Amino acid sequence: MAKQTAGHDMLGDFAPQFAELNDDVLFGQVWDKENELSAHDRSMITIASIISAGNTEQLEAHLRIGKKNGITKEEIVAEITHLAFYAGWPKAWSAFNRAKEIWKED
Repeated sequence: MAKQTAGHDMLGDFAPQFAELNDDVLFGQVWDKENELSAHDRSMITIASIISAGNTEQLEAHLRIGKKNGITKEEIVAEITHLAFYAGWPKAWSAFNRAKEIWKED
């Protein structure tokens, strides 16, 4: 996985410790342990968590990361459909609207 710099880029001046934890610990140490979970599986889990919590501001970025990590259109549709019954129908609608744009060329 490519080195994550979003924390430093977006919050480095305002919240440098948070930016460091985001980029170096979460995306560096945790996401890099692909011998435990693949980037694909981590993306599936992360997307499910974001949808369930209703954190739509972060959803688009993680859908894009997930697509780069190999999540197919069929997989994201199945994941969001499954989550609709556990996380809520309106959350699924919102997630589908974002996912549709990201996977539109597939």
